[in-house]
Amino acid sequence: MSNTDITLTAGDAEVTVRPENGGRVSGLRVGGVELLRQGDRYGCFPMVPWCGRIRDGRFRNGATVHRMPLNAPPNAIHGTARDTAWRTARASEDEAVITYDLGEPWPYPGRVTQVITLGADSLTLAMAVETYESSFPAQIGWHPWFNRTLGGTNAADTADAADVRIDFTPAWQEERGADHLPTGRRIDPEPGPWDDCFGMPGGVDVTLTWPGRLELKVASREEWVVVYDEPREAVCVEPQTGPPDGLNSHPRLVTPLEPLEATTTWTWRRL
Repeated sequence: MSNTDITLTAGDAEVTVRPENGGRVSGLRVGGVELLRQGDRYGCFPMVPWCGRIRDGRFRNGATVHRMPLNAPPNAIHGTARDTAWRTARASEDEAVITYDLGEPWPYPGRVTQVITLGADSLTLAMAVETYESSFPAQIGWHPWFNRTLGGTNAADTADAADVRIDFTPAWQEERGADHLPTGRRIDPEPGPWDDCFGMPGGVDVTLTWPGRLELKVASREEWVVVYDEPREAVCVEPQTGPPDGLNSHPRLVTPLEPLEATTTWTWRRL
């Protein structure tokens, strides 16, 4: 199938998927209101085969050291999948399946499959990394940019819109060094603004509330979430299978017998 834009619909929800632009969900509209920041770099992009930064772009697989391009000098950031075109495997009214074959600069062959499923009040994103050759460490995550405010249909509604509130109860916060990478120490969660990774051993559970408009819950069985709310226009809640630099600190091996799989579900309700 082609890799042109895909539109999914369910109830009054509508999602746009852009396989050719990094396999990202470029839009999520509920009742005609856009929840995601617009632009080629935004929406919600998949982070794979790693999440966040790799220190100095270097990671080890057994005795072999690899180095990724330093696209956020002095580090490598957010994987390779967001920078390439994905292929559409199939699409229906409310579900799309897209794939991406790992290749240069990533040193190991493998396939990434992402399934995007829209319900009337939910969006589920599922991803798997599999290989039939060499085993390698990998991570899976998603990087949504949620609009800080939800504008209405006129300028007055937009001007009066309140900022989103982020509510969650992490067990710990990864101490962040000056290089924006975890130091390896776990500390008590600190107040924001954040560009930080948190641990939620019972699974990611973060609620975004746009007062008087909408409540949206980001959930995942994974125990790591990065919250980034420093930008003026948007906030990011990023469930992932390990912390930044996790290829080195918390490696999860993809093997011919065991793929790496992860899922996140967003559910919403009107207020």
